[in-house]
Amino acid sequence: MAVSHEAIPGVLLAGGLARRMGGGDKPMRQIGGRTILDRVIARLKPQCGELILNANGDPARFARFGLAVVPDTVEDFPGPLAGILAALDWAAAHRPGVSMVLSAAADCPFLPRDLVARLNEALVSEDAQLAVAASGGQSHPVIGLWRVALRDELRHALVQDNIRRVDRWTARYKLATVAWPTAPLDPFFNANTIEDVAEAERLAELDGD
Repeated sequence: MAVSHEAIPGVLLAGGLARRMGGGDKPMRQIGGRTILDRVIARLKPQCGELILNANGDPARFARFGLAVVPDTVEDFPGPLAGILAALDWAAAHRPGVSMVLSAAADCPFLPRDLVARLNEALVSEDAQLAVAASGGQSHPVIGLWRVALRDELRHALVQDNIRRVDRWTARYKLATVAWPTAPLDPFFNANTIEDVAEAERLAELDGD
């Protein structure tokens, strides 16, 4: 049975070091006068029951966004899997009725407005354990739906098996992959570099947002 998307919390993964941008928080870069994080929140807030932010360090730098800031729960394991685990642990502790959590990269300003609905539909129709997004023939494994019940298995994979890559972990499960078109723009475009931010300015005009 499908879970109402209004009941699914979303975690915005902002734990990266932004080395290709010279450090700092990538989601705080501005596109068209708005931070990337503002744009991500605007896209996902109507689709999720609530949003939280996975980030390490001083949470005060994100205070104006009004989101709970959840740090990694496993030390010395940087990367999106640690952020996903932190979100699953948060859901288990604070939203015990929740069975799934959406994850999305906090540096993707053009996320599709039907992201949660389509992932949820595919997960149910394919009787899958996990669902991830794709576009242009490429999977985007950090953007997906994750079952809270798998959090202990994920913790074991991180701590005992030293798995860092998301797709190495998802390969253990039945996975639904949902593809989106890339015209007029790729909804999973992410701003990794200064050049990407300049390109995002152009794409924002195409997107009309």
